[in-house]
Amino acid sequence: QSVKNTDPAESSGYDGGKKVSGIKRHLAVDINGLPMAVQVTTANVSERDGANALLALNKSQFDLVQRVMADGGYTGNNFAQSVQAMINAEVIIAKQSDLRHGQVTPQRWVIERSFSWLGKYRRLWRNCERKLNTSK
Repeated sequence: QSVKNTDPAESSGYDGGKKVSGIKRHLAVDINGLPMAVQVTTANVSERDGANALLALNKSQFDLVQRVMADGGYTGNNFAQSVQAMINAEVIIAKQSDLRHGQVTPQRWVIERSFSWLGKYRRLWRNCERKLNTSK
């Protein structure tokens, strides 16, 4: 999730895909949408790099995880191999194009629901913190 910064924020980057200058929140949730791990980076960090950092810093949280479902931004053998090496889990990519072909994966929307829960809190609409660690 890309989030805009306010003026006092020191760390910011530019997410060219969403045209947002600010930070990115990388979130790993379980099948119920409850957070397992959180990583906050500047917006110019790619999704794969942010997810790799999230997994590396929170390896113990993922001991029982067998499969990781991710969206199209995480496509690539390098990401799948790094997840396999770090937490010994299989990566499943759920793309929006699957919906057009009649394949519905309801688990794909679990993370979107979790981000919408966070969006209900006005304080999280923008990043008002000066440092990334405080934003986390």
